[in-house]
Amino acid sequence: MTMSDELNRLADLKARGALTEEEFARAKARLLNEPPPGGDGSVTAGLNALRRSRTDRWFGGVCGGIGRITGVESWVWRLIFTALVLLGGAGLLLYVLLWIFVPSE
Repeated sequence: MTMSDELNRLADLKARGALTEEEFARAKARLLNEPPPGGDGSVTAGLNALRRSRTDRWFGGVCGGIGRITGVESWVWRLIFTALVLLGGAGLLLYVLLWIFVPSE
């Protein structure tokens, strides 16, 4: 369905009284401001932007890169990986896999 079809459908709903003026305005703003579903794939775009850091690194730069993408400090990610290592070793495996498969900046 094209954007013009969606806008016409919203106008029709408003004309029939199914939407109030406020609901119509919110729906129209949401329709005009949001990217189309499945358009850019923000999760995919975020994963593709993941790179190991060259400046914020202790071993491989994995935590620095994840920190830059998520907006969480890299020391928090280091703490999470350390806790995962201490709680069964999954953190070490995950860190090594990320170190191997995530490209550097």
